[in-house]
Amino acid sequence: MAKSALILCMDVGFNMSNSGPGEESPFDQAKRVIQKFVQRQVFAETKDELALVLFGTDSTKNPLDNDDQYQNITVHRNLMVPDFKLLEEIENQIHPESQQADCIFDIALNVCVLVENTTIHKLDRRNIVLLTDLNSPVSSDNLDVIIENLKQADITLQFFLPFPAEEGDGEAPGDQDRRGPGHPGTGKGLSEEQKEGLDMVKHIMLTLDEEEGLEQIYTFSAIEQLCMFKRIERRPMAWPCQLTIGSALSIRIVGYKAVTEEKLKKSWKTVDAQTNQKDDVKRETVYCLDDDNETEVQKEDIIQGFRYGSDIVPFSKVDQEQMKYTHDGKCFAVLGFTKQSSVQRHRFMGTQVIKIFPGKDDEHAAVALSALIQALHELQMVAIVRYAYDRRSNPQVGAAFPCIKQDHECLMYVQLPFMEDLRHFTFPSLENNSKFTPSDEQLSAVDSLIDSMMLVEEDEDGKQKDIFKVHDIPNPAFQRLFQCLHHRAVNPGTPLPAMESWLKATLECPEVIRERCQSALGEIKNKFTLTQVEKKKKLKTSAQIFGKDSDEPEAKKAKEDEADEEFNLADIAEGSVTSVGSVDPARDFRTLIRQKTLTFEEVCKQLTHRIEQLLGNKSTDYYMKSITCVEAFREQSVKLGNADLYNSYLQLLKSSIPTQGLESFWELLVQDGVTLISEDEVEGSTVTRNEARQFLVTERIEEAAAHPAEDPGDVDDLVRIVLL
Repeated sequence: MAKSALILCMDVGFNMSNSGPGEESPFDQAKRVIQKFVQRQVFAETKDELALVLFGTDSTKNPLDNDDQYQNITVHRNLMVPDFKLLEEIENQIHPESQQADCIFDIALNVCVLVENTTIHKLDRRNIVLLTDLNSPVSSDNLDVIIENLKQADITLQFFLPFPAEEGDGEAPGDQDRRGPGHPGTGKGLSEEQKEGLDMVKHIMLTLDEEEGLEQIYTFSAIEQLCMFKRIERRPMAWPCQLTIGSALSIRIVGYKAVTEEKLKKSWKTVDAQTNQKDDVKRETVYCLDDDNETEVQKEDIIQGFRYGSDIVPFSKVDQEQMKYTHDGKCFAVLGFTKQSSVQRHRFMGTQVIKIFPGKDDEHAAVALSALIQALHELQMVAIVRYAYDRRSNPQVGAAFPCIKQDHECLMYVQLPFMEDLRHFTFPSLENNSKFTPSDEQLSAVDSLIDSMMLVEEDEDGKQKDIFKVHDIPNPAFQRLFQCLHHRAVNPGTPLPAMESWLKATLECPEVIRERCQSALGEIKNKFTLTQVEKKKKLKTSAQIFGKDSDEPEAKKAKEDEADEEFNLADIAEGSVTSVGSVDPARDFRTLIRQKTLTFEEVCKQLTHRIEQLLGNKSTDYYMKSITCVEAFREQSVKLGNADLYNSYLQLLKSSIPTQGLESFWELLVQDGVTLISEDEVEGSTVTRNEARQFLVTERIEEAAAHPAEDPGDVDDLVRIVLL
């Protein structure tokens, strides 16, 4: 059911397209206002209905078209919920025309349309908005009857004009600012028809509302107020429950979300790029085994698995249901009470705040809950509660704060963290360190900066008011999305527009604050001087400057180098490594080589076995980990002068790429330039420098597909071949 009905009436007569040099025509201004009205309604996702009526059209199309009355008035769209189609029609179908029509007749027509189409609906509001330059003849016939019908039907009336209502009374202070540059009426007076029309508009508005009638006459420059898209309205959904304290006390309550994270309606759909139709895209899901034939399996033959390291732990649907945390359903149970000061604000979490009220028409619940709220308020305490929305949701622990306002009282529930939600950090203390102790002048400068940037100031009456009103700031991401959606709907195929200036300024520092803090910032700059610190050069030892004694035996030098390499605090902290693990296999491989507790061949076998396990996961993260292992394998092989094991493994690995589907891994290996060990690097290697260079670029994966390689067998067979 619609909450309100709005009729937008736009003058499209030939006078609306007239404008002075360098000025925007009244027609273009009125069209932009219409677009902003419709945009706000579309993106607000409300059920409000809207109609569009044009007067001054070449043709006539309205329900009162008879006896040559109500001519040149067209009902472009009847009352209905606005959509993108209406935005497209406004952009492409509404143009200046060559006739004129009486706006008073238009008002009378719209009163009839509203009354006829909304009598069966219970509406909060009926409104008519008229956009015109009043540069057409108006008739005062039956004006009193029209005004009386407006009152009886409880219809509000608003006018948008290209000049302020005070224009006809002479230039008043501030009129130039209200009108703004480029608006008709600037630098010239009104025509006789405009003056006559303006007098009639004032008479209508003052008759409808003697005190505030003229405030409903706006200028086209009010579009700045419409640039901000209307806030999405949400109907409050009640959450009935029982507040329990122990096993003996239960209070019937109802909860409402007071603050929650707003998310856009999920309406993104996958459509065909050519036809833009959803039905032209068919989506099918097929499950296949990871084998050579990609054997298809049925959905009922698969289960979910939880990845734990390199292993997968299977869980059936029955297991998943049994492993869920179960409870008795919705609850709001008080676990105890504590001081408000012990519930620190930075511990608040969650995406919502819930207001708790007594159950509707339950006097006993109202009295009991009021007593609890008053007691908590007087003692400055909060209730720690266990909250569960329903049986399907996980329970939470939160704090219920007392909230007492002039017109109501309630509890405010905020979620608190569990142990796993807390993050504990350890930082060095800044106390008792003269290097980080600020002087009195520095502290005073920071205090002055904070005072100058206060977002609260006193007005003329001594009351505090907010300069930066957070509650009135729309989400800029939503606003930008709406702007782009509207542009794409009415201008397909064109680049998206730049972000509007008012949107950029939404979250910028207020100008009054920026000007006020300049002196304080200058003081900060003077008190906290910055000096460039040059990195100290490390002192070189005599051995680094002159080199080691060349007469020293080579065996002694090798022993010293080995001792320097082994003495590493990080390696000592690692503990005793006995095998190549899955967490950091490259590090374990190097450690085992260094410890010499196992033979080089045995350690290489463990590493290649771990590489094959990692490659079996077929994920980029595991591929990168495998490449690190291959690089460590190469590095240690060169260091120990043993190239045969590494070269044999890398050649077999390359031959297994097509059969194991590891093309992505091989591309990463090629990018890193990990190739065979040549005879130039290790004496005794059977690979020349040219062969090592061509190893990564000669054969293509497609060629391997044409000449299938022999089945490399399982992991143990592959490793056994390498070590033979």
